[in-house]
Amino acid sequence: MYIQYKLPYAADALEPVIDKETVETHHGKHHAAYTKALNDFAEKAGVQDKPIEELLSSLGDIADPALRQAIRNNGGGFYNHNLYFETLTPGGSAPCGKFAERVEKDFGSLELLKEKLTELALSQFGSGWAFLSADPDGKLIASKSPNQDNPLSEGSGNVPLACIDVWEHAYYLKYKNLRADYVKALLALIDWKKVSEKYEEALK
Repeated sequence: MYIQYKLPYAADALEPVIDKETVETHHGKHHAAYTKALNDFAEKAGVQDKPIEELLSSLGDIADPALRQAIRNNGGGFYNHNLYFETLTPGGSAPCGKFAERVEKDFGSLELLKEKLTELALSQFGSGWAFLSADPDGKLIASKSPNQDNPLSEGSGNVPLACIDVWEHAYYLKYKNLRADYVKALLALIDWKKVSEKYEEALK
């Protein structure tokens, strides 16, 4: 069974960047719906015991095309939202350790990494995501994906470490059509310490 990430902070803890109503709707309704649908479709396909990373990386093993697409959509929604909420924290935090060193090596600075993620998030047409991932050699890769896709379901072999949700439900209640304002504000909430921990795990 796939378990929805439980928020370690109150629904209003991310204000004023993300309002309470958005968190309650985004996590409590959208994310919950993806989680339920994933569990339903995974059971029908007989893949409910696979770790989500393995499931998304092996979608081609699901013979039924309709089930494959349903699991791609809802499994991606489940995984992406878990990652999104897990790597946000009130006030944000600073990168550390090997991850901080790698940011300097691959992007030049944290600010330049933020600029790249912002560019990707703003250039994603329609709904989708901007991702920061680690490739098999530990290099940091910034990318974007449409809908609920991610580097796992796209078969890149890269491990997502952080993401920016640019579906309108992530920001529209507060920011309306001003996606750029949302992305700029959201970057101040990224838990780079948590991302650093995820990078260390990806290296193992």
